[in-house]
Amino acid sequence: MIRILLALLSGIALGLAFEPVAVVALLPISLATLLWCVRHQRLRWSALLGLVFGLGFMLTLLFWLRVIGVDAWLALSGFEALYFALAGAGLAAVSRLPGWPLWSALVWLAVETLRGAWPMSGLTWGRVSFATIDTPFERWFPWIGANGVSLLVVLCSAVLLWCLQHLKERQVLAGGVLSGTVLAVALPWFVPIQSTSDERVTVAVVQGNVPGSGDDLLAHYREVTTSHMTATQELAERVAAGQVDQPDFVVWPENSTAVDPFRDGSTAQMLSMTSSMIGVPILVGAIVDAPDDRNVLNQGVVFDPVTGAGDRYTKHHPVPFGEYIPYRQHFGTENFGRLAMVPRDMLSGTGVNPLRIDGTEVADVICFDVAYDDTITAQVRHGAELVAVQTSNAMFIHTGQIEQQFAISRLRALETGRTVVVAAINGRSGVIGPDGTVISAIEPRTRDVLVQDVQLAAGVPPSMVVGPWLGRLAVPLALGAALFPLLSYRLRKKKASGSATSEDPESAVEQGENA
Repeated sequence: MIRILLALLSGIALGLAFEPVAVVALLPISLATLLWCVRHQRLRWSALLGLVFGLGFMLTLLFWLRVIGVDAWLALSGFEALYFALAGAGLAAVSRLPGWPLWSALVWLAVETLRGAWPMSGLTWGRVSFATIDTPFERWFPWIGANGVSLLVVLCSAVLLWCLQHLKERQVLAGGVLSGTVLAVALPWFVPIQSTSDERVTVAVVQGNVPGSGDDLLAHYREVTTSHMTATQELAERVAAGQVDQPDFVVWPENSTAVDPFRDGSTAQMLSMTSSMIGVPILVGAIVDAPDDRNVLNQGVVFDPVTGAGDRYTKHHPVPFGEYIPYRQHFGTENFGRLAMVPRDMLSGTGVNPLRIDGTEVADVICFDVAYDDTITAQVRHGAELVAVQTSNAMFIHTGQIEQQFAISRLRALETGRTVVVAAINGRSGVIGPDGTVISAIEPRTRDVLVQDVQLAAGVPPSMVVGPWLGRLAVPLALGAALFPLLSYRLRKKKASGSATSEDPESAVEQGENA
C-alpha cells in the first residue's frame, strides 16, 4: 500500500512539474520515486504501480481537458495511463541489470516514443522533456532534441536514486557519479550552438481575440475574422503614418477564418483588401474545404497582395474525436450525439517543405502540431529560417493548456535554434528568441498587434538528426533489455541436463542478478 500511495503521489508530482504550476524540482524527485517503487518488484505488480502513477500524472497534466467534458478527461487519462503500466513493467524488468539507470532511461524513452506514435498518431503531451523549460536541461535541446532530453532527465533521476542507495557504503563513488551528472547537465551552457545568420525580418503578429467569455470561437467566427482584418488594417494605417515599422509579413492564428476563403466571397474580398492595404503577405489560418467536399483541411495559407494565395501548410496531426472521428462508420452520431459536433473529418497534411513568405523560408505548425517532432524537424532540415506556430486554443483559454503549449513552443525555439513566432486567437501570442527567451508577448484575452524585428537562422542543429534517431533506437534496445532476463532463463533451462525446475519466467526476472 505504501508503494501504491507513493506511485500515485509521484505521478501527481510529475504533473505539477509542468505548466501552469511548474514546480520543476518535482521532476527528478517524482521519477526517482517511481523507479524506487518498481525496483526489484514482480512484473504484474510493477505494471499496477505504473498504472497508478500514470493515472495520477495524466489526470493532473490534462486537467484542462475537463472543458470538453469530464468523461473525455477521464477516458483519455485512463487510456494514456496504460502506457505507464507498460513502463512500470519494463522498468522493473531492467532494474536488476548492470547499468540499470541507463536501461531505465531507455525504457522510458521507448514508451514515450510508442505513446507519441500509436494509435492515431499518438499523444506526445506529457513528455518529460516538455517540463524542462527554464532548467539546466533546456540547453541540451539543440544537441539531442526532445527525445534526448527525456532520456537525460530519466537517466539523471535514476542516477540520483542509485547515489542515494549507495551513499553510505560508497560515499566517494556516489559523490563522484553525482558530480559527473551535474557537470554533464551543465555542459551545454559552456558549449552553445549558434545557428543564427545575418539576415533579419520584421514580423507582425495579430491576436484578434474572441468576444464574450472568449472560449466559444464557433459562436463568433465571423466577428473573429473581422477583428483580425480590422486590426491588420489599423496596423497598415500606423505604418503609413510612420508610427511603426513596415513588417515583411503578417501572421494570423489558426481559425482566423473558420470558412473557406476560396469559396466564401465576402471573406476572399476582405482578405484581398486587407493584404493590399498592408502591402505585404499575410499567413492566414483557414479551414479549407477538401476537394471531395466531404472533409476539411486546417491550413496556413500565404496571401500575397499581388499574386494572391500561395504556399500552404496543412496540419499534420488533427485531434482524434475533436477534429475527425476515427472509424466514423462505427461511431454514428445517432449513438453518440456529441460526435455530431464534428460533421466532417479533418484530413492530415503531408508537406515537409517550409512556406516561402516574401523570400523567407518559414516552418509552419498548427496548434498541437508543435508537440510532434516530425512537423518541425522536416521543415528545418529543408531550409526553414523561422518557425511560426498558428494556434487557436480559445476553448482552453481559461485553463493551463495555453501555458503548457507556450512552454513547448519555447523549447522548440531552443531545439531548432530558430526564432518562434506564436499567433493565437486570444492567447498566448508572442515572439520567442532562439535561446528560448520571450522577446515580446501579447496578454491573453486582448486584441492587439505585435511588430518585432527578428533574426533568421541557417544550418541544421544536431537535434534535428540525433533526436529522431534516439527515439527509433530506444524501442528495440529497451525491448531487448527488458526481455534479457527471460531469455537468459530460457537458455539456462535448455542447458540444464535433465534437471526439473520450478522456476517460472517471472521469478527469473526477479532473480535476474544471476542472469
